[in-house]
Amino acid sequence: MSEKPQAGPQTGAEALVRTLIAGGVETCFANPGTSEMHFVAALDRIPGIRCVLGLQENIVTGMADGYFRVTRQPAATLLHCGPGYANGIANIHNARRAGSGMLNIVGDHAIPHVIHDSPLTADVDALVGATSEWHAFGTDPARIGEDAARGLEAAGSAYGQVASLVLPADVSWSEGGIDAKPAAPRGPMAPDPVAIKKVARALRSGGKAVMILGTPAVVPELHPLLGGLAAETGAVLMGSPMIARLPSGKGRMVFPEVPYPVDQAIKALAPFDVVVLVNAPPPTGFFLYPGRPSLMHRSDADVLTLAREDQDAAAALQALAAELGVGPVPVPGPSGSGIPLPVGPITPDGFAAVVARHLPEDAIVIDEALTLGGGFPAVMPNAAPCDWLTVTGGAIGGGIPLATGAAVGAQAMGRPDRRIIALQADGSAAYTVQGLWTQARENLPITTLLLNNRSYAILMGEYAKVGARPGQTAKDMMSLDRPAIAWATIAEGFGLSSETVTTLDALDLALQRALALNGPMLIDVQFS
Repeated sequence: MSEKPQAGPQTGAEALVRTLIAGGVETCFANPGTSEMHFVAALDRIPGIRCVLGLQENIVTGMADGYFRVTRQPAATLLHCGPGYANGIANIHNARRAGSGMLNIVGDHAIPHVIHDSPLTADVDALVGATSEWHAFGTDPARIGEDAARGLEAAGSAYGQVASLVLPADVSWSEGGIDAKPAAPRGPMAPDPVAIKKVARALRSGGKAVMILGTPAVVPELHPLLGGLAAETGAVLMGSPMIARLPSGKGRMVFPEVPYPVDQAIKALAPFDVVVLVNAPPPTGFFLYPGRPSLMHRSDADVLTLAREDQDAAAALQALAAELGVGPVPVPGPSGSGIPLPVGPITPDGFAAVVARHLPEDAIVIDEALTLGGGFPAVMPNAAPCDWLTVTGGAIGGGIPLATGAAVGAQAMGRPDRRIIALQADGSAAYTVQGLWTQARENLPITTLLLNNRSYAILMGEYAKVGARPGQTAKDMMSLDRPAIAWATIAEGFGLSSETVTTLDALDLALQRALALNGPMLIDVQFS
């Protein structure tokens, strides 16, 4: 459908929409309010952007994160004033840790109205400035196109950034808007030749080495080269805990992740004299515990950066291989004869086996399983090839929005057939459960496996490290069983099909039915 002919001057909002379209934005995840109505009207009049409604702003920003991880293209979001942006900050935080690009359009009061400090007035500039990697405050409809163009360039630069543009209502409604053609985003920076030579010397030194890999370093096309580097140098390959999109399954290399528990991480990294970082930060504990270090590697280890997080991972690894005289090797095939079908009560290992058996080829798995996801490393090498997306920043409530945005992203890439499997802990699901409604409205092919142990089990583990037995007050702050949450009923209320299962046999059958559906379904997986 072509745009209606433009009659007369355009508003700032119209210039903004035309700039977004010129910059390749195809999707806007939105939760609009009064200050954004002229922008909404412009989106309505000017075809070219699909608008997807989220019922709370943290759904909106989480969807933009999932969308970027699948498409590698920034979406726009539409958020309402300072409080609306604040609602979305948790998943903006996760998106920043994932290296996801997005352009947040944040509506605000008309500029002359701000001095009157009306009830919804907030320091929007401070909020976006503290949580975005690029931000601007619109002040003139003639400049809003240029501002948006710069924001899109920033959002798509390197491997992706969070950009935010504040759009006052009068800038939106006033005439005089001038749209702009965004420049091509800046790609990742070239690697440092000195760093490459330094890493090559360290790998030749005879010390035991580990290479910790970030998202751009684990793309499938680099697996043969990574295998060659490991075979030639003896270096162990490990994944950063903040990998945003990990290729998994048959035909892909396995990268054990630096463990979350501090003692396990210290033990895993203790053998290594040399730690090489490839688009990944140093291995750092999520928290500091009494008597434990912040950094998980040995204090005397030689820590070297082959490529920073904004540098070209492929170029760095290829240059390192050339320096060492290393070539690619075939990726090892799966071991064993497949994944047996377990039966009986639901356990983490049995759950992982059932899910892995049913993963469709090229599925997208969203992992916010937390304590109940420990069985997957053992079975995924024999599963169908898929992409594995985790909640990178540790702000819980990312899983449901990630799954929703990933499904929209797959559609934008011309792949509506890609199934989304969400491994969703119950405590985290309660943060952003409204995202299920968007899945139903858009009829997205998402199967949510709601892992129901009726508790914040991860906090029970953290409490144990305090060295005290939990009393009733502590138990009440970590349990979700008084009353138990009726997840299947909630899902149906948001428009999804649902089932409840208590055995692996029932899970096997329910998962088959869910994957045959042309739309979303939630399975309440009850662990004993």
